Amino acid sequence: MRTYRQDAKTLELPWPFTGRSEELERVRAALTGGRPGIVVTGPAGHGKTRLITEAVRGLDHARVTGTPEARDLPLAAFAHLLPDTVSLHRAVRALSGVRVLVVDDAQLLDETSAALVHQLAVHGRTRLIVAAADGVPAPGAVSRLWTGELLPRLPLGPLPPEDTARLLAGAALDPLTVRRLHQACRGDLRLLRDLLTALTEATRPTPLPSPALAGVGAPVSVPGAESAGAGVPVSASGTAMAPAELPVPPTGAGLVGAGWLEPVPGTGEWAWRGPLPVTPAVRERLAPALERPGPGERDILDRLAFAEPLPLPLNELDESDLEALERLEADGLINVGEQGEVTLAHPLHGTALRATAGRLRARRLGRTALAYGPALDAERSTLVRNLERLDVRPVPTPVGEWLVAHGIPLPARYAEVRARFARLRGEVREAAAWAREGLRPAPSDGGCRGELRLAEGGPAEPAGPDDVHARYAAVRLGEPGRAAGRLPAGSVLARHADALARADGPALDRAAEALAERGFTLYAAEAYAQAARTHRDPSAARRSRTRAVALARRCQGASTPALAGLVLGELTARQRQIVTLAAAGLSNREIAEKLTLSVRTVGNHLYSAYTRLGTGDRTTLPWLLDGSDRVTA
Repeated sequence: MRTYRQDAKTLELPWPFTGRSEELERVRAALTGGRPGIVVTGPAGHGKTRLITEAVRGLDHARVTGTPEARDLPLAAFAHLLPDTVSLHRAVRALSGVRVLVVDDAQLLDETSAALVHQLAVHGRTRLIVAAADGVPAPGAVSRLWTGELLPRLPLGPLPPEDTARLLAGAALDPLTVRRLHQACRGDLRLLRDLLTALTEATRPTPLPSPALAGVGAPVSVPGAESAGAGVPVSASGTAMAPAELPVPPTGAGLVGAGWLEPVPGTGEWAWRGPLPVTPAVRERLAPALERPGPGERDILDRLAFAEPLPLPLNELDESDLEALERLEADGLINVGEQGEVTLAHPLHGTALRATAGRLRARRLGRTALAYGPALDAERSTLVRNLERLDVRPVPTPVGEWLVAHGIPLPARYAEVRARFARLRGEVREAAAWAREGLRPAPSDGGCRGELRLAEGGPAEPAGPDDVHARYAAVRLGEPGRAAGRLPAGSVLARHADALARADGPALDRAAEALAERGFTLYAAEAYAQAARTHRDPSAARRSRTRAVALARRCQGASTPALAGLVLGELTARQRQIVTLAAAGLSNREIAEKLTLSVRTVGNHLYSAYTRLGTGDRTTLPWLLDGSDRVTA
């Protein structure tokens, strides 16, 4: 029997190569001139292999891969390139004719293969592109490639949030789900694929009542608890209740061990609500937390899991548990704050531990959970205080995010502030999502309706006497005179207005930098765009334009008058044709075949276009050329 979840979109594999433009250029640069190559390191699943594959696309190269099974077999990884029996010296000579050698999973090479790679680096006749995972022992000959300065090292960090969003664009997920997936996977793209596959392809399981998920599996009221109108469940006495304190929901209200996707009305998007789908692949990745051998360790992890989204004070743990706590901290499974608060280190561990806990254990541990109402109020107060200070840099808000992730209605007054905070940061799609969350329990709430209208590009209400951002809108529209004397003296907004009124390009750059430092990403992009039009020096204009584009890419498709026409109209017809195909993901060779041009001609046109656009980043092209579906903010 089909369920609505099977109608959710899935991404075809392999996923498109996304982001990593700077890293890609560094690897490609290592293949040119007299350079010897490069070593790419990073945690498992961060995309090292995919990055290297993209870098050597179209080049003649050989590839070897280390495997656990062949780690004790000399030269096993090179078996397809060398005779059956060969000495190390002859192996070096045999491979000296290979121009480019890709070595994947180098940490798994046998000692002889590792020595061969090291010798190839010493001789320098073969360019080496080596991938090695962090956090696991590697043969000494492999680690000496970069510690001995034979090859430069490129550490590969997690994919940025905006690139994760672009990667998942084809799955039609709502922005809060994209954020949750990004935070949960911590850059592990294989884990991201496992979770997305489990959410989109699995049939929704049979609903079962579960105390482990009481109050977190259903966005509806729970019998025996009343709603405070703002969405926080309360007891009959009016005290806010923690998830584990809520009455056990009836059949149909909770799901055991699996989350689900549900449609977001009016958006065409899908939202992940509920716990983690603990598939075999996910369980394998969570083994360090789920299979702790030490005495008392699993019990501590379970207690922390059922205390989420709040930390557990250290003084609530037994002193006899200190040794277990020290082991867990040493292994990176828990974090201990400066005030003694203890939390799980990985965002996936809590939901996995709760989903795999037995029914009786869940009842016993659930009674110790803290009420989240006061913590939610504290988060809102922090956000309001920062808004008043014109500071929208990210602040931790685990309680609100946890409640949304588990389908618990949010207070409208909290959701309104979250939406406003996100909108002023330029995260317009997230702002709309937060506003919708507030409208779930309170469909007529004026504050959330107003934020949703603004996030979706609707007209703003007339500026009130205290609405500094409404008065600042004139500066964003390029009319600083209308805001003269109406912005807080000395504020970053006032400095922007003054620089624009004086048509001072360098001052606009400084104002944009200050806006970005305080978290106003969209405002900063607009200020840089205005600077690009103001500068008389073409090179300074290009720098400002490049910065404007880089910041605008992080604003979830927002389009404003200041950003309109930032780069369009500067290309010839042929350049625009080639850039459009490059923005669609085609390689230079594919573009050349499609337009019956040489690869060199395509490259020359792209180089000229990059110069005019003020960017060398191929991943910015979709944003630059496709403005039809962007939100007006």
